[in-house]
Amino acid sequence: MAIRRIKAFFEFEAAGGIVLALAAVAAMIIANSPLNVWYEGFIHAPVAIQIGEFAIAKDAHHWINDGLMAVFFFLVGLELKREVLIGELSNVKQIILPAGAALGGMIMPAIVYLLFNYNEPEFWKGWAIPAATDIAFALGILSLLGNRVPNSLKVFLVSIAIFDDIGAILIIALFYTSELSLESLALAGLCLPFLYLLNRRNVTSITPYLLIGIIMWIAVLKSGIHATLAGVVLALFIPMFDRTDPEHSPLEELEHDLHNTVAFGILPIFAFANSGISLEGAGLAELFHSVPLGIAAGLFIGKQLGVMIMCWLIFKLGISTMPKGMNYKQIYGAALLCGVGFTMSLFIGSLAFAGDTTMFDERLGIIMGSIISGIAGYIMLKVSLKDNVSGTSVDLTRSH
Repeated sequence: MAIRRIKAFFEFEAAGGIVLALAAVAAMIIANSPLNVWYEGFIHAPVAIQIGEFAIAKDAHHWINDGLMAVFFFLVGLELKREVLIGELSNVKQIILPAGAALGGMIMPAIVYLLFNYNEPEFWKGWAIPAATDIAFALGILSLLGNRVPNSLKVFLVSIAIFDDIGAILIIALFYTSELSLESLALAGLCLPFLYLLNRRNVTSITPYLLIGIIMWIAVLKSGIHATLAGVVLALFIPMFDRTDPEHSPLEELEHDLHNTVAFGILPIFAFANSGISLEGAGLAELFHSVPLGIAAGLFIGKQLGVMIMCWLIFKLGISTMPKGMNYKQIYGAALLCGVGFTMSLFIGSLAFAGDTTMFDERLGIIMGSIISGIAGYIMLKVSLKDNVSGTSVDLTRSH
């Protein structure tokens, strides 16, 4: 009975978001208890891999953010490729609305953040922190509303998150790159022809791709570009189709195999390692510092404004139409959920303010903005969907 209940929990759509939240809460509790010394010891524990003269020496926190999160970005890359080839992004008409909404949802939060920090140039580097959406949390909250949620609304939210991920990947590559090592970049570039050759020769075994991918990850890690981007690049070469067996998709099979590992392993570990905010000695000055306050406002105010303004413009200009089964209230609820920026916001925050010694913690703003956005989005959608008791009044099969 217990095993069956555990299995049913992990099959629940909101399970990933729940585990992620529990990991973050656990980190917060431990960081503000006598166990904090053990927590700090864990995330700062030195871990080194050395072969001869070659060595990679980092603490556990960096291994999680640079190593484990590369697997997360690898999964993101697999999902993006599948969506482009056979999914929601394969039809240009279907992508205009969520692409525009995602663009507005990245630009406006950055503007709101910069308005809070316009007179502090040293804090401008945090502009991208509120630009990201955490799809695991957002979909988890959406799933709590049950079968009243029209399929078109879920597809709309997922599509926004996909474009949001693309934007986050580009932002990390363009704006959060340190000094470049041309030798390491050249080595990473040499991996690409081999990956291409494997793909062209219809090599469906994942092992050779992963071996080359590890070499590319090490080269990118040493290059100054964030190592997680190697995961995205590697995913683009994984074959979508097996030319000798049309029923077999190496990409979809790998995506399926990785999903639970990432959702219930990698992301909770990342959340645990990055959410341990010690509130010892913290006061209103730290809580209402322009950085965390700007992040919170960017997530809650900027996201909803950006998404709604872009959707309104797209409808007004006749570029796209309202998805079937949806209305403005539901779009507004989805816009609020886009303000849940937990995982990717924490990740970008760790890049923007790595080693910063100023008197603030950007994670406070991420947590505040995400919680407020999640609660507001849930309430708004619950009210707007109250007449949709069974979900049968809308088309559950048609994508917008």
